[in-house]
Amino acid sequence: MTTTPRRLFAIFARDAAVAAIVCRGPTHWSQIVEWDTRRDILTEGAWFRGRIYADRCDVSPDGQLFLYFCHGGAMRRGYKDSWTAVSRLPWLHALGLWPWGTTYGGGGRFTGNRELVLRTAMATKTHPKHPAEGLRVSILERREDLAVHRSTGEPGTDWSGVDHDGRVVFARAGRLFRRSRAGEDRELGDFNERTPAPEAAPEWARIPLGAGRAGRRR
Repeated sequence: MTTTPRRLFAIFARDAAVAAIVCRGPTHWSQIVEWDTRRDILTEGAWFRGRIYADRCDVSPDGQLFLYFCHGGAMRRGYKDSWTAVSRLPWLHALGLWPWGTTYGGGGRFTGNRELVLRTAMATKTHPKHPAEGLRVSILERREDLAVHRSTGEPGTDWSGVDHDGRVVFARAGRLFRRSRAGEDRELGDFNERTPAPEAAPEWARIPLGAGRAGRRR
């Protein structure tokens, strides 16, 4: 049976050799994978039934946190069908969550390890169960002032970018590759056979940012 190839999009941390890969597929599912770009270790994280808008996501400079904008998931009392949130990579347990209710706008960018700007020109409150303690949050005067992440557009790829060592990396048909300086392509991972297996975030990923503990596994 033929399956539609997964769609991959990577977002790199500024100061750490870490990237978040947003993998779309199979239908209606997304997965977050943490990529150690020096050792090329891929660590599977959360599955989400819905869409994660990768271009509006971000990774903190130190590679610890993931800011994401999504639509879908199970509706619960007091939540909307889309939201911006911050979690510990590669999980989606929301340490801070801003209900949205539309796919217009949403997401944001880190300006520091625990500082971020939301892609909205309107004041917005966190959900009471996800208060974003330990984060300094600001909003834009104009939403268009905050650029989204984009592919570098290498021919014949679904997504492409440059890793922390300045080498071209790209995705094609659900597979992740790196191009050597000699122009040779090496496959780093095939995402096509991964099937949804949602599970709760581990304890370290649920520690509030204001708790004074690192909350990081290595």
